[in-house]
Amino acid sequence: MKKMLVLGAGTAGTMVVNKMRRILDPEEWKITVVDQEETHYYQPGFLFIPFGIYGKRDVIRSRREYIAPGVELVMAGIDMIQPDENKVRLGNGQVLSYDLLVIATGCRIDASETEGLMESGWRKDIFDFYTPEGSLALARKLRTWEGGRLVVNVAEMPIKCPVAPLEFLFLADHYFHQRGIRDKVELVYATPLDGAFTKPKASALLGDILERKDIKVVTEFALGMVDPDRKVIATWDEREENYDLLVSVPVNKGADLIERSGMGNELNFIPTDKHTLLAKDHDNIFVVGDATDLPSSKAGSVAHFQVDVLQENILRWIDGLGLEPHFDGHANCFIESGFGKGILIDFNYDTEPLPGKFPLPGAGPFSLLEETKMNHWGKMMFRWVYWNMLLPGAELPLEAQMSMAGKRS
Repeated sequence: MKKMLVLGAGTAGTMVVNKMRRILDPEEWKITVVDQEETHYYQPGFLFIPFGIYGKRDVIRSRREYIAPGVELVMAGIDMIQPDENKVRLGNGQVLSYDLLVIATGCRIDASETEGLMESGWRKDIFDFYTPEGSLALARKLRTWEGGRLVVNVAEMPIKCPVAPLEFLFLADHYFHQRGIRDKVELVYATPLDGAFTKPKASALLGDILERKDIKVVTEFALGMVDPDRKVIATWDEREENYDLLVSVPVNKGADLIERSGMGNELNFIPTDKHTLLAKDHDNIFVVGDATDLPSSKAGSVAHFQVDVLQENILRWIDGLGLEPHFDGHANCFIESGFGKGILIDFNYDTEPLPGKFPLPGAGPFSLLEETKMNHWGKMMFRWVYWNMLLPGAELPLEAQMSMAGKRS
């Protein structure tokens, strides 16, 4: 019996094993997935916790609940991959062999990468919202915070969900209006980018919304250090921004095991063919989700589109056929803009977000690159879709490749 081994049972890894278990003959292929966490988190929900929209129970489920019958789930840490031997060594000393390996180990924040970030101010007047602990701590802080200068800072790109810091600011604007203290709060966005977003048309729209909401944008702010005593963040060239409350998006990195295995770049992301999802240096290893070094967004929708391409390429790999270069960097994302409205963007490697209707040309019901109430409800409905359709690997009525239907150039 041949062995398919998947490392990581997050969004991407769970979709992979659930889809492949339905496709591959269980008498021919054993499928094993390894993860050390019993809890599966709905990570897009972390954004809503600081503002009391979601609580902890809204974003957690048992990991075992979402792994298909017939898939072996091994709960253990991973020490290292030994690709030359087709083996993976676990933290408990167990060694798993494989014929085909899929790496879906995701990425995580590493606040220790920035000088001063985790010193005396951490979880007092410096917070993150990319972890459940950070979101919950920030929720407690915001309930009693009476105002001042709130700075949202992105330390370095890439990050999971590149629009999440903007969504945080939009929701903060709404939240402080509801509390009646918006006039006492200065909102600032300090980003290493030269605009609000990486794509020009979307950046222009988001920049307009930031200006309308009186949110200051500080561009090309390459974070060098945090001085928690002076309450200052500074760039490498010594530009400074002061804060009363700092909401940080720390450096995002791939899993430490990738570094131990000698397979990643300087941020532990794995060099991956941008169209086939095959690891560049290994002919029986695929990489999916946030673990790749691809120039696409690190987001759940991207993982979904990648897995649709990956399942076909796994079947072609098994049959000894050439891989199809079908992943085009497709991403779509609902951006919560506050006050019951949202924006939807749909783009890929080569095409930036454009206006139009989605997913049905002319009918929608969602509007692209436009702020609408329907887009807000699309964002809120996605949690149900995630738990009930996306993770189980159900077929969704969306093509993996981006379509120009319904878009206006």
